[in-house]
Amino acid sequence: MLAQPELQLARGEVQGQTRILQNLIPPTVSYSTEGNVLLIGPEDLTRLAAGQLADMAGRAILANGAITNQDESYLEQVMEAAPEVESYYGKLLGIKGFLGQYQVSVDHNGQAAELSKVALRKAHFDIVLDMSPEPCIQLEMLPPGYFYVGEDSDKLAAALEEIPQLVGQFDKPRYVKVNSDICAHSRNGLEGCTRCLNFCPADAIKSVEQAIEIDPYLCHGAGSCTNACPTGALSYDLPTPQSLHSYLNKLINRYRDKTSVAPVILFHDANQGAGLINESLAGQVLPVELEEITVAGIDHWMTALAWGAQQVLVLNTSATAPTLTQMLNGEIALANTLLEQIGQPARIQLIDEKALANLSPILEESTAWPTTVAAEFAVTTKRNGFYAAVDYLNEQAANTQEELALSNIPYGEVSVKETGCTLCMSCVATCPTQALLDGGDKPALYFVEQDCVQCGLCEAACPEKVISLSPRINLDKESRQARKTLKEEAPFECIRCGAPFATQSMVHRMLEMVGTHSAFSANIERLKMCGDCRVKDMFEDILEDPEKQLR
Repeated sequence: MLAQPELQLARGEVQGQTRILQNLIPPTVSYSTEGNVLLIGPEDLTRLAAGQLADMAGRAILANGAITNQDESYLEQVMEAAPEVESYYGKLLGIKGFLGQYQVSVDHNGQAAELSKVALRKAHFDIVLDMSPEPCIQLEMLPPGYFYVGEDSDKLAAALEEIPQLVGQFDKPRYVKVNSDICAHSRNGLEGCTRCLNFCPADAIKSVEQAIEIDPYLCHGAGSCTNACPTGALSYDLPTPQSLHSYLNKLINRYRDKTSVAPVILFHDANQGAGLINESLAGQVLPVELEEITVAGIDHWMTALAWGAQQVLVLNTSATAPTLTQMLNGEIALANTLLEQIGQPARIQLIDEKALANLSPILEESTAWPTTVAAEFAVTTKRNGFYAAVDYLNEQAANTQEELALSNIPYGEVSVKETGCTLCMSCVATCPTQALLDGGDKPALYFVEQDCVQCGLCEAACPEKVISLSPRINLDKESRQARKTLKEEAPFECIRCGAPFATQSMVHRMLEMVGTHSAFSANIERLKMCGDCRVKDMFEDILEDPEKQLR
């Protein structure tokens, strides 16, 4: 193995040659602000802060706490600070919005009122400085233009320095794209997958009229939604999933070609994590910078290993939202459980700042692991990339064909009770990934397990309630990719013309349900006819006895 200085030099050369392809003109959203600030908190603290924001276009105070210091000289200082700024004491009813568009509702004389209209005669506040004991907006990732400082003097100083700069127009990328055509959230009025809704730390994702919508003004680009999405309907745009896959492939292969060493991929965020990466990092560790560490998901981790990385590390810092950490722990546990099942070491690890400062034990352990021969597959979709990597890693190790049953995962099979299914194809109509397929001219229902995301839409759509889901990862590649027959039967042929027009089970079900009803009992045989013959039979009946319909 090359010495560390040589490995570090090789890393620098490879990273210099390899770039993530980015959209040269990324879609953006714009914030427009005039500089109208609302300060919330104890009146003395907010008034002193307002005095340091004298150059802002407008200021108002919403006092929601007792004076923090009763010292006379202090109170004089407070009274002299920003005397022109009015204080309001109404109870805060709600606050929502983002930089340039904050709507603050308060109790004003017993009625709900927009404080910006009362205080500044403006439609909204542009910026909110919150000095309350607890934040008025309870989110892990706060909206742009909202500064929660509490009683932290350092945070207050930083906010007072930044706020005057937030006047004008500012652009921000639209981090995430939505492809509703393959979204498994809803079909035909039924609710299915809700994974993305469970993991947004900024509350930027909503289900609006049964469609997933992302508020680009609130989105921080955490990437948790794209990570959680099983179909790829939500995809990151900076970089795109395909660009990140391509970058990892080139980075790993070029490094291996140059050094004959299997590298360790280290994902880190662009802010706090980037500040912890320096030249002392071991030469076999290739840092990959992302907007947030959840931008890369299990498909990226697995493909990196299949393409020849020895290990994947994800650097978690104190800046990572707890929801994102929870998600990463779950996904990494799933990935390592899967690796163990196929005879591979636990090659994926979430590390903290302390572990980063002393990577030697982690790196020494991984040197004892077998090195993977680099795979050559290309990634077309998120799901196919994941399974291609798993299958390849499986072939390199245990080559098992077992089924790994786990709960709450977007992989698995669909089962149908033979006796109850009428082949109505309601399940096929709702399936967003075409995991369920009809038989065309033949009455049949087919299933491809690799395409199933366990969204539950088919189960909800089935009028006979004969569909059930079983989450699992099937490591038998041939079985998982095969088109399985869930139900098939001969068509029911019209008793008059002989043409097939429905399934046997559907006609028999109709006969059971309505055949004994008085409206059909006299013409029960018509239920066994195709549409054309049924009409002919009705007219012939009328011609034979025109007054029959009146009796």
